[in-house]
Parts: sequence; structure tokens; C-alpha cells
Amino acid sequence: MIDEVQKIVISLPANAEYVDIVRLNLYGIASKMGFSYEEIEDMKVAVSEACNNSVLYAYKDGAGMMEVVFEVQNEALSITVKDEGESFESWGERSALHDKNLSDAQIGGLGFYLMQALMDDVSVVNEAGKGTKVVMTRRLVKSEERV
Repeated sequence: MIDEVQKIVISLPANAEYVDIVRLNLYGIASKMGFSYEEIEDMKVAVSEACNNSVLYAYKDGAGMMEVVFEVQNEALSITVKDEGESFESWGERSALHDKNLSDAQIGGLGFYLMQALMDDVSVVNEAGKGTKVVMTRRLVKSEERV
């Protein structure tokens, strides 16, 4: 058992071709922790959405870096995706999708809802001039607690 938080940090270009590297690392870490295949697939979708927001919106000139931090704990895996580019404007201007059609959602805004649906906790911090930080956590359900 892991008693303290262990961090794995990856710094890579905010480019779509590098998102697979993040997904592969997530798979390796989450499978070692004991997450199920389905849980890992959900987390891979969520982390891809967070990375894609950095790739698509952070750097207008196309050149920039993103950092992904995996924090391994006894009962949870937290994944932080951060960049130092422009803030993704629709993060702060979200309205609930309840009682709305899918077509009413803002373009680019669905990724956040997808992350929320697939992870236990999601937070987004935008700081002007400092970029965006997305923190997602998935708690580990022990095998004897599984149905």
C-alpha cells in the first residue's frame, strides 16, 4: 500500500499527437493501482478532454507546453492538466445542461460535462496570464466492495 502521495510529472508539447503519451501513462498507473478496465477507459476519455482543451485553446500561435501530474494515493488517483496559455473562456461561463437539448450547449463546453460525468471530482482554475489548471480525481473502489 502507498502511504504517501506519489507524483508522476510529464511535461510535453500542447500538441494533439502527444495526448496518446498521456493516455498510455494513465493506463499504466491506473492499472497498477487496481482500477478496472472500464474505469481506466473513463479516465482516459476525461484526461483526453482536458489535454485537448490545452491543445485547442491555450496557445494561439500553436507553440506551448502542457504539464500532466498524476498523484497516486491509497484510495484515489488525481490527474492535473495545466498549461500557461490563454484561458478557455467557456470554463467560467457554464450553465447547467439540465432541461436543455444537447444542441443548446456551447461549442467546446461539453468536455467539462464529460469530465464531470466520468470522474468523481473535477475543478478548473483559470488565472489571467497564468493559464488553466484542470484537476480530476477518481476514487478507487476496493475489489471486495465491487458488485
